[in-house]
Amino acid sequence: MGARPERAGHMTRTVPVGLTIGDPAGIGPELAVAAWRALRHDATRVFVLFTDPRALPTGAPFRLIDTPSEAQAAWADAIPVMPVTPLAAPVVTGQPNPANAPTVIDSIARAVLSARDGAIGAVVTNPISKYVLRQNGFSHPGHTEFLAELCDVSGAEVMMLASPLLRVVPVTIHVSVRQALDLLTEDEIVRVATTTDAALQRDFGLSSPRLAIAGLNPHAGENGLMGDEEARTIRPAIARLRAAGIDASDPMPPDTMFTPSARAKYDAAICMYHDQALIPIKTIDMENGVNVTLGLPIIRTSPDHGTAFDIAGTGTADASSLLAALRMATDMTFFRSTKP
Repeated sequence: MGARPERAGHMTRTVPVGLTIGDPAGIGPELAVAAWRALRHDATRVFVLFTDPRALPTGAPFRLIDTPSEAQAAWADAIPVMPVTPLAAPVVTGQPNPANAPTVIDSIARAVLSARDGAIGAVVTNPISKYVLRQNGFSHPGHTEFLAELCDVSGAEVMMLASPLLRVVPVTIHVSVRQALDLLTEDEIVRVATTTDAALQRDFGLSSPRLAIAGLNPHAGENGLMGDEEARTIRPAIARLRAAGIDASDPMPPDTMFTPSARAKYDAAICMYHDQALIPIKTIDMENGVNVTLGLPIIRTSPDHGTAFDIAGTGTADASSLLAALRMATDMTFFRSTKP
């Protein structure tokens, strides 16, 4: 990416961020402990874990607190824990149990409520299993849609994947490629790009964001020889973005826009469908990738991996992405707090 904002290393924290437990049978609990051990001596990176403490690995130090304001005092010695709906069944690592879905859901809901009340500065979510939750009546497609509903902004949410090397934002997300073609509209491109531009200014410290707009077809359509969506849909959206004062590129060929030299010329890439965005960032910087939900009244990040039931409890889970999500959430909280 191009010019980076000044690092928020001089910030002073007034509120912690909140971390949800995710599926207790997955790697979320052990990663939460690993993240605390990595950050416990940094008073600017305090988090509160929303969980039933029985979900934590045996022997993990924790302290129950009544409000997030108590987290700072506990931080150096124990994980500050805000209690949630108790687990209905004992946790068996690697074996998810739908009976524990209420604990997982309440962890998210209480964290969001605390963020909306200003008690925490951001929400960082450990991974959930949508399949497991749906067996207990969870009706949302995923985390993001549930968060948007909790924030009363359903339909405004935008997904960004961000790392120090690349930020990508897909216009269409969890649908088939065939469905993505039907959902890709001029209005939706404008909505997603406008939300991204605002977030880059408010939460990432960029005064004049530069957006790279991906083409849909090979060679960005090559003047209609390989498809006309660029002319019919994408270019009119770009014209509207530019009229609104947003720095948006012409449609860029997707096969060359993620090279190091190309990435140096923009701050985020607006991509037309899921894999067009996620393949490059997961190839370039999987370990440091962070899922950021834009368009919410709160800050939300999450690690860019799943529950990993197959390796839960083996000691092989890598906390890098969760640490990146926690650090990014803290930095975003700082940048947002400096805006009038």
